[in-house]
Amino acid sequence: MPLITLIPGDGIGQEVIPAARLVLEALGLDLEFAEADAGFGAFERTGEALPEATLAQCARSDAVLFGATSSPLGQVPGYRSPILALRRHFDLFANLRPAQADGIDLLIVRENTEGLYSGRERTEDGGQTAITERVITARASERIVRLACQQAQGRRGLLTIVHKANVLKATCGLFRRVALEVTRDFPDLTVEEMLVDTAALRLVSDPGRFDVLVTTNLFGDILSDLVAGLTGGLGLAPSANIGAGRPAVFEPVHGSAPDIAGKGIADPRAAILSAGLMLGYLGYAEEAARVSQLTRLTPHTGHTLRTAEIIAEALRRG
Repeated sequence: MPLITLIPGDGIGQEVIPAARLVLEALGLDLEFAEADAGFGAFERTGEALPEATLAQCARSDAVLFGATSSPLGQVPGYRSPILALRRHFDLFANLRPAQADGIDLLIVRENTEGLYSGRERTEDGGQTAITERVITARASERIVRLACQQAQGRRGLLTIVHKANVLKATCGLFRRVALEVTRDFPDLTVEEMLVDTAALRLVSDPGRFDVLVTTNLFGDILSDLVAGLTGGLGLAPSANIGAGRPAVFEPVHGSAPDIAGKGIADPRAAILSAGLMLGYLGYAEEAARVSQLTRLTPHTGHTLRTAEIIAEALRRG
């Protein structure tokens, strides 16, 4: 029996994760659920954004469904993003962000462990100069591109390598070189490369031409939100964080939305779609497809639980 740990987190995460659970339970599968605490609220209560008990619970799980966190914009001593901590602790090196709408069916595969999110920042000149180091390694580049190639093999067979090697010659140059080397092991794929600014333009002007895009951490973060704007917004944007083993962590792309938190009006569909991705990861391919299809066909009613109930009832009807 797969064990799923639910971490609502902060803000609307407290509303959309129970809504996703309602949909999962409607499938009648033999799933076990546990709940755990994490987020900025947990940090304020306990001094830990990702308590040791939560980390231990995740380690016992097959998958984790995560809601949202309210990360402060400024530095807060002792605070570290729990979702970033989960990714690093379990080496969840790949962030998968699918996007579907009329004429669009693509997947962005984003490297999840390094790049400009490596955490290597410092200030100089008495705080007047700030420096962030961009870390790109051959190992991380190789494994993310290999996974992207495998994903493309199960789709339409087109892989787009996205970089900025014309300017970032050392870091993107390394990523590009390794990516092209890896793709030689996949002669059945059609492989192209594209500068990130060109990719942004073409994603807006002709998104239907893309299948699987693989890129570095920051570029993937930005491009996936751009694509979300083309396919219904962040309310319909799911994601998966996966590594070589279990657990994997699934989360809606949206944030904690404190302006609407507690009102019961948040769109739960990104969390439900993330739960659908989780079902596929756990081996329930047919159920995953049903959840995805029905969720995308169901408009948000303006009420979190009511939207989830409509999807759940449709699933129960078969």
